[in-house]
Amino acid sequence: MSDIDPKTELELEAAVFQRLVKHLRERPDVQNIDLMNLANFCRNCLSNWYRDAAEEKGIPLSKEASRDIVYGMPYAEWKDKHQTEASADKLSRFEEVRPKEGEH
Repeated sequence: MSDIDPKTELELEAAVFQRLVKHLRERPDVQNIDLMNLANFCRNCLSNWYRDAAEEKGIPLSKEASRDIVYGMPYAEWKDKHQTEASADKLSRFEEVRPKEGEH
């Protein structure tokens, strides 16, 4: 990397994460299956990674709480408001790219 000190680098990374989460909250039309099919990660992956990072620091965080952080609301509420039925093509593609157990 460049001559950025570690503290500043961490602050920049945090800002990028916050911007990504904000962007995803503003784009509920982008479905998780679309993200998975294109990039092999989705909002649920981000919430799992957040929870993993918390646990590495000794901070207990439930799956529901980490999803609330990423979705900006309870996951069930987000699904009710925004999740649409996936087409057969999208489901087929997802089965091709779906992470295997332990990959995420």
